[in-house]
Formats: sequence, C-alpha cells, structure tokens
Amino acid sequence: QRQRGNVVQQANQQHCANQEHGACNWLVPSDSATPFCTACALNRTIPDLSHPGYLSRWRSLESAKHRLVYSLLCLHLPVVSKSVYPKEGLQFDFKADESPEERVLTGHDNGLITINIAEADAIEREQAKQSMNEVYRTLLGHFRHEVGHYYWDRLIDDSPNLENFRQVFGDEQVDYGEALKKHYAQGAPSDWPQHYISAYASSHPWEDWAETWAHYLHILDTLQTAHAFGLRLDPLDAAPEQGLRAAIQDPYQVADFGQIVAMWLPLTFAMNSLNRSMGQPDPYPFIISPIVAGKLAFIHKVAGGRAGVASREGIA
Repeated sequence: QRQRGNVVQQANQQHCANQEHGACNWLVPSDSATPFCTACALNRTIPDLSHPGYLSRWRSLESAKHRLVYSLLCLHLPVVSKSVYPKEGLQFDFKADESPEERVLTGHDNGLITINIAEADAIEREQAKQSMNEVYRTLLGHFRHEVGHYYWDRLIDDSPNLENFRQVFGDEQVDYGEALKKHYAQGAPSDWPQHYISAYASSHPWEDWAETWAHYLHILDTLQTAHAFGLRLDPLDAAPEQGLRAAIQDPYQVADFGQIVAMWLPLTFAMNSLNRSMGQPDPYPFIISPIVAGKLAFIHKVAGGRAGVASREGIA
C-alpha cells in the first residue's frame, strides 16, 4: 500500500475518476467496470463544468453526497445506481436553472433525486432559508431529506412495515398535492413541535418521514464523529438526573435508540453552548419530543432491520 494525501491506497485500488476535478477522494477496485466510486457512480447529470462557478458548486454537492452515501453504507442499506438496476436504483441530477422562468425543482421521483445547484451557493441558500422562514437549511440536509423519500419506497411501501408506519406517521394515502396546498396556505398547526421535528413535517406523512429520516442521519453522523474524537460529556455541577453526562459510542453499533437519544441530547446541549460562545447560531435548533423520539426509533428499527438484506438481494 502507499500513502497519498490522507488516503491509504491499496495496490489493487485506484482513485475515482472524479479526483481529476477535485470532487472525490474515494477509491475504486482496479478491476472495476466503472472508473467511478460507489458515490460518484450514482450521478446521472452533473453541471456544465465550463461554466464559471459551477465546478465549486459541484464539489460542494459531491462533498455532501459522499457524506450521505457513507452513512447509508454504515447502515448496510442498498446503494446501487439506476444504471445497474433501473427499477430499484438511485441516481442524482445536479442541474442549474435554464432561465428565471425555467426553475429546477429539488426533489425525488422514483429513485431520481434532483438538486438545484443553486443550493450549493451559501448566499442563495440563506436567502431561501429566510424567505421560507426555516431555522435550518443545508446542502447535506437536502440530500438526507430527499434520500428519505427513496428509502420510504424501498423499506416501507408495499412491505410488512407499512401498517406500522401508518400507526406512527399517519396514512400516506391522504392526497399529497392537496396536503401541501393546505400547508402552504394555512401553515403548520400550533402544536406541531409536540408531534413533528419541523413545521414542514406536519404537511403530509411522506414529508414527516423524510424530515425525520434526515434528522436520524444528522444524529448518527454527528454522534459517530464525536465518538471518533473520543468525546465524553461530564459538565461541571451537573446533577445526574439532568442527563447531561454521556460517553459517546458509535451509534451504528447501538441497537437501543433510547441509548442514542441519551447521547444525543447532552451532545447537542454542548454543541449549541459552544456555538453561542462564538456568537454563532445553534447548530441543532430542534426539540425532540417524546412523539418525535418514537418516530426516530421506528426508523432506527427499520433501517437496522434492513442490515444484510441488500447482500441477500444481490443489489449492493
């Protein structure tokens, strides 16, 4: 093996072809049929790199997508391109608006996730956040939300999990278009924080699932990073009953979601406190109510129960 940058390259591996653009540092088996890594092979459309500014936006998109794919692989979820499995696979289109009248809408459609590359521009993203009265809007959050719709199709729809999903999130057969119209016209119910992780999650069970799924990945990825740094939380003068002490473990190895919450709450308290010391907004400005914790636990059970199925199906 040989060291190259901060990546140890094995003799039977080579760098992904997108390393050429500074967009990827993953490796590919030397005998692979594709020059692209697992994450980059999911691309169907990338921006026109000859356009000024689009390369930097694409790099930001790839950074977020690679972090997403890493989490999916840690969960042993099926990650396969539609170019290989057209029906069950996943693909990404990264597109720019053709004109002010022809806007590219970020969304999911039967395994194809489209991201407007304007979301990779911090100023445009902040303007959208303010106009939509959101407390949180990130590129990575978009990826995690949209892929949640994809995994609803894979893990819930037409499966033994569907009835339990309806008990936890509600009936997804409610007209989706009408539900969104009502949400945008009337807003979220006043008691939404007791039942949902975000106001938008209250619009329809599909959006509740996708929003909660995104937060599930937020939680796992952040906890794993904290674990990698060996973080332990033991605040001065904190009483045991306050629940602010925690030894952070790798959440991907924890079966009990209650244990994950017990690590997450003190970690976010510390994260938010540190940011306030720097005059920055809270990185996690959300409240996990008991009902939301139950929804997260359902996702943890479904995602964890999926481990190993992909290899049995031969599609991962």
